[in-house]
Order: sequence, then C-alpha cells, then structure tokens
Amino acid sequence: MKKQLQALLTPVEVANLLGIKIETLQIWRCTRRYNIPYVKIGGRVRYKSSDLEDFIQNRTVQYQEQPAL
Repeated sequence: MKKQLQALLTPVEVANLLGIKIETLQIWRCTRRYNIPYVKIGGRVRYKSSDLEDFIQNRTVQYQEQPAL
C-alpha cells in the first residue's frame, strides 16, 4: 500500500495556525525549544500537517474533576 503525500505548510501558515509570530517559530526551530519536525527543501522550511497535529495533541492539557470533599 502506498503512503499518501501530505501537503506541506509554510512557516507563515504554521505561525498563523499556532497564533504565534513567525520569528517565534524561527527561534523554536533554531534553539530546538520545541521539537516540531520540519522538512528542509533547498533553503526553504516546510512542516507536515500531521507533525503539527501531534505537537498540538502532545501539549493539550486536560483537567479532571476533583472529588468533592
């Protein structure tokens, strides 16, 4: 079975999706503050949408109700 090719997102698209400045995304990439995998094609950087979904899912905080005392 052949894998389906994903559309690659630009840094501008990713920054907008995450609600951050593109400069912040560049800093994260250079300092490796957050491990968001990216694809390097020539001098261009692109992101897979599935990697962004994983990044968001891994940082989703879920609160559980505390039992009443």
